Amino acid sequence: MLIGLSAYGIHRYSIIYLFLKHRGRTPEPVSRFESLPIVTVQLPIYNEYFVVRRLLDAVGRIDYPADRLQIQVLDDSTDETTDIAEAEVAKLRAAGLDVQLLHRVNREGFKAGALAAGLAEAKGEFIFILDADFVPAPDVLRQCVHYFTDPAIGMVQARWGHLNREHSLLTKVQAMFLDGHLLLEQTARSMSGRFFNFNGTAGMWRRRCIEDAGGWHHDTLTEDLDLSYRAQLRQWKFLFLPDVIVPAELPVDINGFKSQQHRWTKGSIQTCLKLLPTIWREKNLPLIIKLEATIHLTSNFGYLLLILLCILIFPQSQSPYGGAWRTFLVDIPIFLATTVSILAFYTVAQRHLNPRGWLADLLLMPMLLALAVGMSLNNARGVVEAVLRQPSEFSRTPKYGHANVPRRARAVRYLPIRSLLPVVELLFAIFFAYCTWSAVAKASWTSVPFLLLFFFGFTYVAAQSVGFWLRQLRPLGPVPAVVAE
Repeated sequence: MLIGLSAYGIHRYSIIYLFLKHRGRTPEPVSRFESLPIVTVQLPIYNEYFVVRRLLDAVGRIDYPADRLQIQVLDDSTDETTDIAEAEVAKLRAAGLDVQLLHRVNREGFKAGALAAGLAEAKGEFIFILDADFVPAPDVLRQCVHYFTDPAIGMVQARWGHLNREHSLLTKVQAMFLDGHLLLEQTARSMSGRFFNFNGTAGMWRRRCIEDAGGWHHDTLTEDLDLSYRAQLRQWKFLFLPDVIVPAELPVDINGFKSQQHRWTKGSIQTCLKLLPTIWREKNLPLIIKLEATIHLTSNFGYLLLILLCILIFPQSQSPYGGAWRTFLVDIPIFLATTVSILAFYTVAQRHLNPRGWLADLLLMPMLLALAVGMSLNNARGVVEAVLRQPSEFSRTPKYGHANVPRRARAVRYLPIRSLLPVVELLFAIFFAYCTWSAVAKASWTSVPFLLLFFFGFTYVAAQSVGFWLRQLRPLGPVPAVVAE
């Protein structure tokens, strides 16, 4: 268990090394198109009442020749989102843009199904995909498209920014998580020739690459990761553009964050089970690429190891065996491979992104570690469901467009699925409260900081989830009127 967690931690150090080695390299197109190619912008949406107007307004401002641009609104909505989208599409058409609204009524294949349906009617040689909560800059297509003058490039991925990073402690920590994974990992993997994945949005595909890889599949919850690996197995090259930033909205409540993380975790393991055997059977792939892909696709199994560690902490703490030798030969090396590697990983990311204020970000590190622990039950559930081949629908992450949408208005429109998981998280919090008390009673002071980390992590996540549901038990009363952006 600890060896497994340590292995993932050591790999984290290798990502840091690769990032630092390649961070000075700025990707440049091999040449530029003399005549800009046709680009289709696909906007998959489902019940995005609060953000669809903002999305279409931003897309309508994209600086690209109108006769070279097609916009597809891939709408699976069942609420007023469709009415808002139709009105905004009419405005864009009146402005001379080529805009399609493709409304499906069955959601077959969820997001992957919508993208596949749109691709069948797409005019563009290149496909730029944006989720509903993203706000692209006007020059985003011009920044991406010229990299495709290299015929081997199948996809370019822009870096996510954060529209509401400062909204709350939760959004600040989420931003740090994403900054680490989307900057360090994508840069390291892209620049070193390893496999990396399209993030589902804010990226441009060569249409021929999608088709050559077999198109969009909907047998996993991470259709982006699935297609990315299939395309790279077909020898297509992917490129990460760290300086092209497309900002998006972070989930503002714990239940939205849980829904998002559960989907990503379960989908990644589904993709792992689907494609890892194929990767190892591929004779033309170097061993280092296969090993990296294996660690990438299996990394979420670490949540199961973490839960097992949680369960075994107390009996291990009661063991009479150990002493100084165990501390120096076992505990300290494992601490360096796990906890320190996490701190180093996110510190390097913040140091790169915020050279002047990164020291202040270090104050959030205990909360980052605690939230990672607190989310472990939620994410481990996704891993188990994937292993057991338990099906589930593509659950959207609620987004609200601006921070002042009243909680009652949020809940009425986008109530998350009820679950007993917060009760289990609360039991884990109580368990670690007892473990902490026991450690203090035995004067085992080196254990106390780690036990407190687990206690606060599970307490925070459970309290946020339970608090949300308790608020729903109050009489509804009038729902505040909220105008969609």
